[in-house]
Amino acid sequence: MKNDRLRKMLRFFKALADESRLKIIGILASQECSVEELAVLLELKEPTISHHLTKLKQLELVRMRPEGNTHFYQLDKDVLQTMTKEVFKPEKIACFAEDVNLKTWEVKVLNTYIEGHFENSGSVQYLKEIPSSSKKRLTILKWVIDKFEMGVEYSEDAVNEILNRYYRDFESLRKELIDSRLLLQKDGIYFRC
Repeated sequence: MKNDRLRKMLRFFKALADESRLKIIGILASQECSVEELAVLLELKEPTISHHLTKLKQLELVRMRPEGNTHFYQLDKDVLQTMTKEVFKPEKIACFAEDVNLKTWEVKVLNTYIEGHFENSGSVQYLKEIPSSSKKRLTILKWVIDKFEMGVEYSEDAVNEILNRYYRDFESLRKELIDSRLLLQKDGIYFRC
């Protein structure tokens, strides 16, 4: 099912990834035309126009109406609207990456910035440095905040003691956690959110 949708979207984008086809769609959006008319308007040969129309018809983006020996084409606006709704919904787009391991980026960042095996809580782990890149820094901060239990209140000394196990400059690390709103502080009490 997903592969069928993906193939359909690929055909859609490939069909529209051509300047001449986009111009044909633009013309057919406002008027009905024959192959001969399109060839004159776009300064292309009729077989080239027929080739482009065949690609667009395969996606059902254009409709053909015969009149005698001439075929007239027009954009099927309903099909175009349906396709664009299907293509440009974030949840529809996201499903195309279901087989991609989105944790790979985090693993790479953690391997770069954490000394020791970060996946093994029994091994010694130490943060080498706080990354300057905001996205990498957030990945590291999410790893650090997991050292705190949800729903538990911590004194500043307790927070410092936990952070000092993972990074020498625990004050900077605490500030980063607060600035990123992963750790909240109220009246000298800290808690994870």
